[in-house]
Amino acid sequence: MKSDRLFLVAALLVMGAGWGATIPISKYYVTQGLQPFGVLFWQLLIGALLLGSYTLVQGKKLPLTRRHLALYTFVGLAGTLIPGFFSMLSMKYLPAGIMALIMSSVPMLVFPIALLMGQDTFSWKRFFGLALGLVAVGFIVAPEASLPERAMVAFIPLALIGPFCYAIEANVVAKVGTLGVGPIRVLLGAFTIGTILALPLALLTGQWISPFEPMGWPHFAVVFSAVIHAVVYGGYVWLVGRAGSVFAAQVAYLVTGFGLLWSILFLNETYSVYIWLALSLMFVGVFLVQPRAKPALEQTAPLVKDGATRIRSANL
Repeated sequence: MKSDRLFLVAALLVMGAGWGATIPISKYYVTQGLQPFGVLFWQLLIGALLLGSYTLVQGKKLPLTRRHLALYTFVGLAGTLIPGFFSMLSMKYLPAGIMALIMSSVPMLVFPIALLMGQDTFSWKRFFGLALGLVAVGFIVAPEASLPERAMVAFIPLALIGPFCYAIEANVVAKVGTLGVGPIRVLLGAFTIGTILALPLALLTGQWISPFEPMGWPHFAVVFSAVIHAVVYGGYVWLVGRAGSVFAAQVAYLVTGFGLLWSILFLNETYSVYIWLALSLMFVGVFLVQPRAKPALEQTAPLVKDGATRIRSANL
């Protein structure tokens, strides 16, 4: 039905706008002095509490076998702690819009890793999409007029660590599946393990954010972005089951587009013509590397079947 289609499109737009908003929000709190491990602890804890409450209402349990714990730990490290740390470090020095653009490289990194793991077959179409993504990165780093300050180029490789981790995570989870627990509970387990790991890291590195100190706007921004991420991710999982992963994958474009838009509106960022060229090439590249459509029931099995959907924006 037309009305149902419009509803699904509206849901996709809301998710893209929400996820995109977390990028300039993250830029705000990292430039206000909050440190990565301290931020990650509270974001993971809030996410775990929200997803845990949802799972409890659903009457489901979180399996704690050795295999499940290994999966939760892997997703917690490759999908949150490691990329989150490096993304926040680079976010401090790079414009938020550039970070949004770099995050859209995830699906293009998924493809070559899938080939190396024997999970995909070579395709000239998808190879061309990968090549366009590399050219897009070239437009970001090569021209002297592409970035506000030339010294920012040094942080581009740092920023690419996050997408690389997500691409590895996407391929591994696509190969092993979710061990029968579904994406929401895998993410709950990953958030729980991530919280446990982030606590000593925050304390030992002096990055701990005490809840007993007066809270300012940067602290509220951390809470707000964590809530947005948990809610939108839950909505994304629902959309995959309702409309299939290929339709839901279009959120990749929206996250990048809205990330740039919100960064312009809220942070007054401006970009050179090279960045807009890179954006255009990245969008075409993402379109070309997308996998073929598969039945919706099959698509909901892994946490990440399509790398284009594996964009956690600022809660990386």
